[in-house]
Amino acid sequence: MQSVTILCVGKLKERFYADACAEYAKRLTRLCRLSVLELPEERLSENPSRSQIDAALEREADAIEAKLPRGGIVAALCVEGTLFSSEQLAAVLERYAVQGASQLTFLIGGSFGLAERVKSRADLRLSMSPMTFPHHLARVMLLEQIYRAYQIQAGTRYHK
Repeated sequence: MQSVTILCVGKLKERFYADACAEYAKRLTRLCRLSVLELPEERLSENPSRSQIDAALEREADAIEAKLPRGGIVAALCVEGTLFSSEQLAAVLERYAVQGASQLTFLIGGSFGLAERVKSRADLRLSMSPMTFPHHLARVMLLEQIYRAYQIQAGTRYHK
């Protein structure tokens, strides 16, 4: 059974996001060993400068790197990442499993994304859409897509 870690910058505050994440986490318990780790988001002023944003991203990158599980595959969610259909994502995750990757780690940045150094160390840059979503919603969407990928691999009726 694969271990899946989701490292998130920022805490879920809205109950509806937390409830949706809890539902998919519950569904995933029989398919993988899931852990979701929340890291604090750096506080910035209302209109931060580019250098303030970059400095905050670097501090967040330090926290991410400190919590990254050893070994395995790292996938960074970022707008410039690769767009996959659900079937394609399922195939990619299955290929990693066949290659012996027992640990998958997905990274979700905060309001300003991820530092470039974190994205460049990732094995996969994954985009959910060219549209912009709140990073809290991205967590729900990622959990659902991981669940869907396992269901596609198993050939269940969940994915129609």
